[in-house]
Order: sequence, then C-alpha cells, then structure tokens
Amino acid sequence: MITFESLGIEEGLLQSLETIGFVTPTPIQEQAIPVLLQGTKDFVGLAQTGTGKTAAFGLPLIQLIDKSQRIPQALIICPTRELCLQITTDLEKFAGKSKVGITAVYGGTSITLQIRDLKRGTHVVVATPGRLIDLIERKAINLEDINYVVLDEADEMLNMGFKEDIEFILKETVNRHSMWLFSATMPPEIRQVSKRFMDKPAEISVGKMNSTNSNIDHQYVSTQHVNRYETLKRIIDFNPGIYGIIFTRTKADAQNITEQLVREGYDIDALHGDLTQAQRDKVMGRFREKSLQLLIATDVAARGIDVKDITHVINYELPDDTEVYTHRSGRTGRAGKSGVSTSIVTPREVYRLRQIEKLVNNKFHKMDIPSGKDVCRKQFFHFIDKMLKADISHGEYETYLPVLKEKFEGVEKEEILQRVAALEFDRFLKYYENAADLNQRNDRERDAKGPRERQTGKPFARNGNYQRLFVNLGTKDGFYKASFLQFILDMSGLKKDVLGNIDMKEMNSWVEIDPAAGKKMIQAMDGKNYRGRKIRMNDAATGGGGGRRK
Repeated sequence: MITFESLGIEEGLLQSLETIGFVTPTPIQEQAIPVLLQGTKDFVGLAQTGTGKTAAFGLPLIQLIDKSQRIPQALIICPTRELCLQITTDLEKFAGKSKVGITAVYGGTSITLQIRDLKRGTHVVVATPGRLIDLIERKAINLEDINYVVLDEADEMLNMGFKEDIEFILKETVNRHSMWLFSATMPPEIRQVSKRFMDKPAEISVGKMNSTNSNIDHQYVSTQHVNRYETLKRIIDFNPGIYGIIFTRTKADAQNITEQLVREGYDIDALHGDLTQAQRDKVMGRFREKSLQLLIATDVAARGIDVKDITHVINYELPDDTEVYTHRSGRTGRAGKSGVSTSIVTPREVYRLRQIEKLVNNKFHKMDIPSGKDVCRKQFFHFIDKMLKADISHGEYETYLPVLKEKFEGVEKEEILQRVAALEFDRFLKYYENAADLNQRNDRERDAKGPRERQTGKPFARNGNYQRLFVNLGTKDGFYKASFLQFILDMSGLKKDVLGNIDMKEMNSWVEIDPAAGKKMIQAMDGKNYRGRKIRMNDAATGGGGGRRK
C-alpha cells in the first residue's frame, strides 16, 4: 500500500497528517508529491476540485522551504478570497508544530494589516492576483527570493480575467526554481501560460478531461418555463434533508428567488456580486455552520467555494458553458461521498443538456417532478424518523410524564399521532392538496407562455427581427461567453429571453437583442467603466460599431 511516508514526506509532516486523519494519499497526491519534492521540476497537474490538490502541492512546499530564512520563498496564487483562506487553513494544519510562517493576502479587507503581517516575516504567501499586485506596486512585498510558484485553479483565474495579472506576477518571480500549475481543465490559454513560463513541465492528469465526479448522480426534470420556480420548490420540499447550492445565471435572479423563498419560510440566502465582503463572509459563515440549509449563487460569486457535505446542486437554469456545469456539479460528491446535481430544463433546452452529457461523459437521468402527495409523504416520513431518533437522554422529561398521561387520558394513540402530524404538516397539506402536475410530458411541446424558439434554442424577438448592438468588450477583457452574458444581463437588469446570438471577438462583441429592449441595454452599458476603460455600446447598423459582419 502506498503511504505518505513512501512518497517521501518527512516525519514532522507525517505526524501532522496522522493528527488530522490523512491516511492514504489520493491519486493526485500519489503522483504529484514525488515529482514536486525534487523542487526543480515544472509541473502541470490536471484534476477536478475536491481531489486533494492542496495537500499535493502544500506538503512538498512546507518540506522544501528553508525554515531558518523567514522570507517569502513560496507563492500560491488562487482566484478568490474563500479559496485563499481555505488553502491557508489547510497549510497551517499540515505544518503543525513546525515554525512555518503562512500569510494570506486578499482583497476586501485591510491592506495595512496584511502589510504588517508580511513585515513580521513569513515563508509562504497565499494570494489573490489583484491584492498581490497592489502589494508589489506599494513595494510591500519582494518576490525576488520566491523559489516556488503555485497557480491553483488556473482555469478559474483565466475565466475570471486574471491572465494579464498572472503574467505580471510571474515576471516578478525571476529567480524561481519551479512553477506548479493545477487546473481542472486545460483550455488553450492555460497551454499558452505553460509554454511561455514553464520549461518542459511534467504533466499528470487524474481522471478524464471535462469528466465529472463518478459519485455524483446527474439528474434533470423537464417543465415549462413558467413553472421553473414552482419546480424548484418541489425539488427542495421533496428532499427535506437537503444541504445544497442553487445556481442561477444572474444576480437579479439569485436575489429575487431568495426573497421569495425566504418569505415562504426557507432557510436560504444569496451570494452575488452586489454583496460587500463583510456581507459575503456573513452569508458563507452561516452556510458553513448549517444555519442556512440552502445557498443561491451566481457562477462568478461561487468561484472558489469549498464546503463539505453538500448533498445537492440545483441548476435553476443550465449554464451556457460546459465547463461551468462541471464546476457547479463538482461542489457536491466530494471526499468519497455521494451527491446529486439536478437541472431544471424546458423541453427546448434538452438538446443542450445532451451536449453537456456528451462533453462531460456522464448520463443524465430524467426524473419526474414530485407530485404534491409525494412531497407530503416524503416530509411526513422524514419527520417521523427525526422524532424516533430524537435524543431524550438530556432533560428531566420524566417530571412531565404524569401531566402528559393525565392530558392524554382517554385519547387513542392513533389520534395523538394524527394531531402531531397535523401540527407539523398543516402548511404542506394545505399547499399541496390541489397541486398541479408540473411535468412536461411532451418534449416537443412549446412553452406556451414563453417566446417562440428556433431549433438552435435561441428565442425569437417578438417581431421576428433582432437589433444588433456593438460593444467594445471582448475576450481580451477576460470574458468568455457565459461570463459576458451574465455581465450584460447584470448591468442592464434584462432577462436572457430578450437576447439572441452573442458574437465575441478579441477586442469587441456583437449582441443580438429584441429591439424593444435595445435602448435599455445601451443606456445601461454605454459610458460606464469596466476595469478602468470606458464602455462604448451602440446600434451596430447606425452607430459606427462595425456594421454587419463580413
């Protein structure tokens, strides 16, 4: 049997691993650690989130650094504050009692305190790109002595527009011995970074590219667009022990759905781009403590979230990008546990689901949307099981028994059970007694209340013609199609069904839109700033934005 000791991990770290319960290396750890312990070999590790990548690079880093020199020797770059803090916590656990300094630097909190921490001396710096560049420009950190650079979740960082930031940082680490890149996928941009900054890297792939965790059951339900919200409620109610994340395309949807569910008594909160860092931390804290049963999030807001024991991921709508689906579903089914990823689709969206199915090499199982009676039955038995498992060893319940016996004297046991059920399930029974069947039985049937759709899955504008808008944002600004779609919808407050095709180029893009919504889109976008650059948006036919495509 392969052990951490046989991989070359030193005694002090082995004791820490034993303390935190790490016994057998995962596949990525098994293959990466012997290579990384050499300290001089560039490395590319391809593995899905949740496979143990932090230990794969963290253990070699802690072992390789010179602990007598309290200067930054290792740099770990990651996309989000949450992941930055998570990596820091994990490294501190691995380091145990050894005197290894680990400092996290990230945005959304006091840079002055982080500068103070760096001045005290440290060995390992875990950083988000933006804050690290700020520290470099303030000359608050010196990267000349960095020997090891780790890019974690590299594909996520490029998707979020950090390509230029990463290149800037890598140019500052001129004396590095090796660079280690970890990613779930290997898009062309990652290959470019690898070729430009790495020397014949060893490459290890654990699992198939674009594949999803085999512990995840991929499901979908088909319903009309108008029933999407009600379907979401049915799925939640049919899984009374659910602890999950609901994904939406836009922050407006995330907030609106959250407000509706909170009004109806659900323990849920939203995570989206409008939250301050303090608000975001508060929401995540409540979710990790399980005082929230559900978290609803946009893809961008959920970057880097790693929470244990997620039972369900619900896709309120399918993402436009297949890789985004992989990241969504990967939030569940971790550490050998099983999970469920459920997608709510309309009949016309099934073709897109089949495309995702092929690309992630996983079969999606069609499920019926539970009936009202099914939901009540499931909730009832869940309550009964909870009642039977209730711990009555604490508390002096015996003192109340005489009074209880007197109160219930002459009342049959069956009636007592009925009364208990009535108290617990009155709301469910009233709500679901005349519940409609939400299942879309005919996959060819069009959504009668939604816009007509072509075979391509794109909606027609109401008059059958689109207005074409030009905007001076493109892939060079760090957008990919799904993130750009979410950006323009968030900026304008419009719904996706007013849009047609989006044609993205390096420097600019063209957006097809219902003419009735075109003016609102232009007013919301034109003249605003994105990363220090003024956005220019106008009618492509009349505004000098490139006219028709050749």
